[in-house]
Amino acid sequence: MTAADRALKYGVFAIIATLINLASQELTIRIYAGSYTLYVALLIGTMTGLISKYCLDKKFIFAFVTRSQRHNLRTFIAYAVTGVLTTVLFWSFELGCEFLFGGKSARYSGAAIGLAIGYVVKYQLDSRMVFVSTAGNNPAHGQFGQNQNDGGQ
Repeated sequence: MTAADRALKYGVFAIIATLINLASQELTIRIYAGSYTLYVALLIGTMTGLISKYCLDKKFIFAFVTRSQRHNLRTFIAYAVTGVLTTVLFWSFELGCEFLFGGKSARYSGAAIGLAIGYVVKYQLDSRMVFVSTAGNNPAHGQFGQNQNDGGQ
């Protein structure tokens, strides 16, 4: 897969995960009207987005095969840990827009901006720290972000 193909797929999957995240938030807000509704919705949306993006990235971006359920769990935990920084970024944009401008449109616009920035950072983290072989490298991502399979094209 060329670097351009990988970037296009990654972008499409980021959009899909973003839509899953935001739809989950909206559904949670419509169903749950208790204490801390917005924060519960953020948590549910983050979890659904995280799980869907992990499955897509693992299979279609990095073509990463885990050796066992335990290895898969360790890989998912590493994926989630690299997501902490990007989640803080995304939540900051979403909540910042909510508090600065108010309303659902502002909140979801902030979320989309935060997620877009976060996914760019997340790819770099995941290709270097999560989806690596036992030899410590990822055939899809070499030094300085060059794709080793197509010479960085």
